Amino acid sequence: MHATELLTLAGQTSGLYEGPALRHLIHEVRSGVAVAVVDELIASGRLNLAEIDRTVLPRKTLAHRRKLGRLSPEQSDRLLRVVRILALAEETFANTRKAHLWLRRPTRVLAGERPIDLLDTEAGARQVEVLLGRIGHGIAA
Repeated sequence: MHATELLTLAGQTSGLYEGPALRHLIHEVRSGVAVAVVDELIASGRLNLAEIDRTVLPRKTLAHRRKLGRLSPEQSDRLLRVVRILALAEETFANTRKAHLWLRRPTRVLAGERPIDLLDTEAGARQVEVLLGRIGHGIAA
C-alpha cells in the first residue's frame, strides 16, 4: 500500500466506517503498514519527521522499523489516525496547502494548540475531527 492509497482509503472511511475500504484498512493495520508509507508521507511534505515522532512513533523506533520493513499494528493504527485527519482536512479545505497550513496553525478553539499536535491521542484527533466537521458545514469555529 502506498501513502496516496492510504490517504484515499482513510478519506473514504472517515464518515461511516463501513464497506470494503474499511475492511482493507483493518487488514493493513493488523498486518502492519509498510514503513515505505511513512517515508512517502514525509517525502510528499504531508508530514515531517518531527510530526511523525510526536504522533506516530519515535525516530529511533522508526529507524528500527525500517530494518523490519513494517510498523507494528499499534503504530499502524496511530499512523492511520493521523492520515485520516490529513485526508479530512484536505477534503474540508479542498486544497492540500490550505489544509496543511491550518493543521499547523495554533487555533483558539483548541486552546491555542496546533491541530497536528493533538493527533497523538484519539481524544485529540476526535476534537480536531469535530472542528473540521464544523468548518465543513460552515459553523463558526
